[in-house]
Amino acid sequence: MSHPAPPMPPGQQGRNPARTPAHVASPTDTGLIPVIREPETPQRQRRIVSPGFGLRGPRRNRHVVTADELAAISMPIGDDGVLIGTDPESQPAVLGLSRPTAFDVVLVGGLWLAQVLALRAAATGARVGVETGRPQAWQQLAQAAGGGQQCVTVYPVGRVPAQGPSVSSPVVLIRDCGVRPPRGRVTSLPWQAVVMVLPFVSEHAPRWLSQADLVGIQRISPHETEVVSDTLGIPDEQLQHLPTLHDGVALWCTRRHQKFVMTEPTDAETGMLGVARRMD
Repeated sequence: MSHPAPPMPPGQQGRNPARTPAHVASPTDTGLIPVIREPETPQRQRRIVSPGFGLRGPRRNRHVVTADELAAISMPIGDDGVLIGTDPESQPAVLGLSRPTAFDVVLVGGLWLAQVLALRAAATGARVGVETGRPQAWQQLAQAAGGGQQCVTVYPVGRVPAQGPSVSSPVVLIRDCGVRPPRGRVTSLPWQAVVMVLPFVSEHAPRWLSQADLVGIQRISPHETEVVSDTLGIPDEQLQHLPTLHDGVALWCTRRHQKFVMTEPTDAETGMLGVARRMD
């Protein structure tokens, strides 16, 4: 026997009957409500990719060069170190004292050039130690260098302690110990260069010259020139200029390369050290 359908409540007459639920509970239901995704309509898909929705990347051409053009992409980088002057081509001459390897330098010259080298090494951030038998000649420089910071320290001969050099704190040790300097307690190390200052070429100089990685020579006598020639093998066309060099010029050389360098002091260096001079 069929029963008539119940009348609809007032206000809902004329509406569509209730939709069948998409999910009907069953005895094995876990209680999780499934997510039913409706398929995207073409209108919705067009809206996602239409302008104004999301960020659009640049629409420029890629920067591409050929292998032959790579050589044109370069940045000029000079040497890193102490600017000691200019060469005959008026190019800056740079002396790299702070190195990851031991580096020994011999300077046959006067106190003026040695002190200019100490000031400029301190200006690059290196800690400068001076081992000397004439401390009165270095005290004023040590007090004035660094603008109040202790960057130049003077030690008596044979009293230099270990400096503890590192890549962040390099050391330059200048040994101003006369014609016959004793063996130093502190030697060259990685990030610690040693500069030996000899006032002239004596009979003991060939031993120091032959062991040095770099030699700087100011004006010397013809007899000294012969000793230097036998030890370093400098070409004759450069040797003939050594007895007549200007006070501010030095020949910096290794066994393979030689270069004359003119050292011109700055105003501050002139006020502290005076004009360039070979003899003290």
